[in-house]
Amino acid sequence: MIDNITEVTQATVASEVLRLKNAGYRLVTMTCTEIDESDLDILYHFDKDLELAHLRMRQPKNRPVPSISGILFAALLVENEIRDQFGVSFDGLILDFNRTLYLDAEVTEVPLVSNVKITKQ
Repeated sequence: MIDNITEVTQATVASEVLRLKNAGYRLVTMTCTEIDESDLDILYHFDKDLELAHLRMRQPKNRPVPSISGILFAALLVENEIRDQFGVSFDGLILDFNRTLYLDAEVTEVPLVSNVKITKQ
């Protein structure tokens, strides 16, 4: 079980990330897992003085996630990775690799979710 976790939504994730940043927390990473055919679980992991804090958001696969890269620039790497591996897009992503951070052009299926095809933009 993860301790110190706050549930967020698309409407509240940016303000919660900003609150943690202003409180002196740093972004450690983000993780993502498939919940079911329609939803993903996205977790944001932060650290301050060896104390971890986490944000959790249930995310529909077919809706873009608000990017936090405008608040924490380093998030662009993990957001691009999640886009590559889970097929979800991020609104407002500072630098979008368009699913080519880790995937080769010939890859046609998203590796870590079921039944999602890649459509090149």
